[in-house]
Amino acid sequence: MITRRQTLGLLAAIPATTLLSRPAFAASPEVFSDGGFAIRGFDPVAYFKDAAPVEGSDEFTSEWKGAIWKFASADNKAAFDADPEGMAPQYGGYCAFAVSKGGIATTDPDAWTVHDGKLYLNYSLNVRTIWSEDIPGNIEKADANWPGVLA
Repeated sequence: MITRRQTLGLLAAIPATTLLSRPAFAASPEVFSDGGFAIRGFDPVAYFKDAAPVEGSDEFTSEWKGAIWKFASADNKAAFDADPEGMAPQYGGYCAFAVSKGGIATTDPDAWTVHDGKLYLNYSLNVRTIWSEDIPGNIEKADANWPGVLA
């Protein structure tokens, strides 16, 4: 179990501007994309089907909510196309913990959680550890902040 002191140490290791940053001059896009692809080009369906992050292929893509999503297979693409709301990560693929704190941050494809049938991504594995201490409470806070944190 992580102590409060360890939690504070982990939080101190992450610059506050990273967790709570957003440009003052423009709203952030609804979906986090890096290099032109949602969630860094990883297949969102694979988190559910394979219980692992899997890089998507340029061969299988879809556009949804202004972002290009990549998939590892035609079956995964079809599953996403049939239910993008159910397959896409919550909070547009931004760090769920940052959203719970009223900000946004990028995410690491390896820092993920599927909880109650929904995919959540975090900034790092350390942040995922903190997020995991109170997933329902963090979801409640993040839901209250989303999508206002994009403004």
